[in-house]
Amino acid sequence: MLENVFPVTNIIVNLESEEKDELFEEMLEVLVASHPEIDRSEALAALKERENKMSTGIIPGIAVPHAISKTVQGVVGAVGISKAGIDYDSLDGQPVRLVFMFLFAEGESGYHLKVMREISGLLQLPNFATDLLSKGSAQAVYDYILQAEEESARI
Repeated sequence: MLENVFPVTNIIVNLESEEKDELFEEMLEVLVASHPEIDRSEALAALKERENKMSTGIIPGIAVPHAISKTVQGVVGAVGISKAGIDYDSLDGQPVRLVFMFLFAEGESGYHLKVMREISGLLQLPNFATDLLSKGSAQAVYDYILQAEEESARI
């Protein structure tokens, strides 16, 4: 499932952002490049509105920002890795180094929940986040996510 949500072209292994607002801009740039139909301003506003309700930095070092976007069809996503860490206002107050961002269309709540469940399952695998952070290329990150998804399905 995640191969369609997080394609190689939507993976950033060296995020430059230092804070949450910059991160949203940087990752949206990748999403809009691969999905030009996305209204960047609307998607950014939706992400910020969702984030204002409660931080999506709920797992130590990991954030999963997500929102409904009127110009998205289905579910689209991006993965980002920060070597330095990003000031995210996460619940534990610590910087975020791994980000799974996705946007989904109105009426796609079932698919949205499946994606969230899938990501949650991966994050429960021993060493998943640590191993993912060590990958040096978008292709390596993508391959590892697919491998972990298969492993998670067998558990």
